[in-house]
Amino acid sequence: MTATTRATVYLEAPLHRALRLKAAETDASISELVNAAVRRSLAEDADDLAAFRDRAKEPRISFEAVVRDLKKRGKL
Repeated sequence: MTATTRATVYLEAPLHRALRLKAAETDASISELVNAAVRRSLAEDADDLAAFRDRAKEPRISFEAVVRDLKKRGKL
């Protein structure tokens, strides 16, 4: 088990109710559910940042050039 730190988090009442119900249905604690959700969110952010890094060297096209090209091809 990893070390834990206590934190105070204020949840909207409907979210807290939903968490309590899900915890009861899944036999997990609210803390476990919140930790899993935060991990997923941070992993998605890391994936997004990696995609930005991977695409950083791609040529940039101005918005005006994209619109011009779409008009030229009859898409706008």
